[in-house]
Amino acid sequence: QVQLVESGGGLVQPGGSLRLSCATSGIIFSIYTMNWYRQAPGKQRELAATITNRGSTNYADSVKGRFTISRDNAKNTVYLQMNSLKPEDTAVYYCNTRITSVDFWGKGTQVTVSS
Repeated sequence: QVQLVESGGGLVQPGGSLRLSCATSGIIFSIYTMNWYRQAPGKQRELAATITNRGSTNYADSVKGRFTISRDNAKNTVYLQMNSLKPEDTAVYYCNTRITSVDFWGKGTQVTVSS
């Protein structure tokens, strides 16, 4: 059974940092591309960052230069380091992977950026 479990969200002031983690089980983690999506209140879910099985990364323009996605294949975990956070980064952040055209999602972790 595929499971993705996010953690690390919380309340942070503008300019602060958070590190999100997504622990996975039930998959051969090392062979799959992993994604972080986010969904702000009243908005559609959007792709924030991607890391391939080879470690290549890609970012949405809105987070480029501030967020860093990484993975630890030994721990079956993907991370999202978020720096210089802005109020507009407030959202629920979801971990995602696609296996044979099927999307798997975690339940999400709330990130709130506010003074």
